[in-house]
Amino acid sequence: MTDKLKVEALSAWFGNNPALYDINIAMPEKSVTAIIGPSGCGKSTFVRCLNRLHEEVPGASSRGIVLLDGEDVYSPGVDPVLLRRRMGMIFQKPNPFPTMSIAQNVVAGILLERRMSKSEVEESAEKYLKLAALWDEVKDKLHKPGMSLSGGQQQRLCIARALAVEPEVLLADEPASALDPISTAKVEELFMDLKERYTIIVVTHNMQQAARISDKTAFFLTGKLVEYDATAKIFTNPSRKETEDYVTGRFG
Repeated sequence: MTDKLKVEALSAWFGNNPALYDINIAMPEKSVTAIIGPSGCGKSTFVRCLNRLHEEVPGASSRGIVLLDGEDVYSPGVDPVLLRRRMGMIFQKPNPFPTMSIAQNVVAGILLERRMSKSEVEESAEKYLKLAALWDEVKDKLHKPGMSLSGGQQQRLCIARALAVEPEVLLADEPASALDPISTAKVEELFMDLKERYTIIVVTHNMQQAARISDKTAFFLTGKLVEYDATAKIFTNPSRKETEDYVTGRFG
């Protein structure tokens, strides 16, 4: 399987405080990679370094190489805005744009690039809402506010919005932690379907979720990558004692 993302010697800081230490990892395309570990271990910082969101935090810095299809995203000629179109981000809390309708929320990223007719908005909204497994639930209320949806629907709306700019990678930072079990199951099922088209990296504190949806799992602890392997091996026969202690609930 071809690697979509390859990270070499990545370290990161918040001011003078280290957050990541010398991370080396390669993530295959069209698969789901889970990032697990206790709170404060660097999971979210790692994902935000991939599409250069980390550098938007005042005082934050990083060093190392992140290759997307063999190209270093930290090269001087790379536009971070365009990079983030290739690597979309799903955040922990659903964040629909409050003044926009459901349809407008879906195409918001496209509208930053060009004007769209009403029919184009509706066609694009339908396409990506179907991809996000939300169309059947909202097709009769596309002009209602995005904020009128339930929490789980809002999260799938945000996924549709991310997909609408045609990314290659989806980065998801605890995408289901604020959702009820039924909505969580829908988001998990959606990621399983989407991996046929996208490379997906999911930060999760829910180890059962990681076991259910991911092909590979990376275990982080105190800013370091402790172990990275096939998910089945991580959860049934890990190589490191720290990993075994974490996945069996001895700490974390």
